[in-house]
Amino acid sequence: MTTTAHDDLVVLLDEHGHPCGTAPRPTVHTTATPLHLAFSCYLFSPAGRLLVTRRALTKATWPGVWTNSFCGHPRPGEHMTDAIARHARRELGIAVDGLEELLPDFRYRATDAGGVVENEICPVWFATTDEQVTPSPDEVAEVRWVETVDLGRAVAATPWAFSPWMVEQVRRLAEIGTPGTLARAS
Repeated sequence: MTTTAHDDLVVLLDEHGHPCGTAPRPTVHTTATPLHLAFSCYLFSPAGRLLVTRRALTKATWPGVWTNSFCGHPRPGEHMTDAIARHARRELGIAVDGLEELLPDFRYRATDAGGVVENEICPVWFATTDEQVTPSPDEVAEVRWVETVDLGRAVAATPWAFSPWMVEQVRRLAEIGTPGTLARAS
């Protein structure tokens, strides 16, 4: 299926988090990125290991940085769970199950070394899969299945090696005491 410019829109948000327009995804991330809607997903195996990914070196922002399993933007009118399923298939070649929203109001703003700004309300979701991950090379350079406690230690010791959104998300997930997952991670 070919994606048209109309299909690749992001939802712009006002300061209260309400939709206030749309913009083509390729034009949104600049040095003056408007607030927009996104999501982050943490993917777990049946054994409870967490998938972390290293962003492709060709990514416009934070290339080569380790991050959560996958992220993305829902299209206008698209339910968040449908957007998550779409991105899981496109970026990792898998289907996801057991979707659970853990941080519905997560918001962050960060500027990468090139000056490009991320400015998102980005609900954080957990999901599971029992499928073999086959990452898309334009999105993902490497993948690793890790123990959450090991990830928490790595993030605490070397936050610069991880995406700024993931560093903050891991901290917030530990604060809410996410059972059996990232609660022990930091």
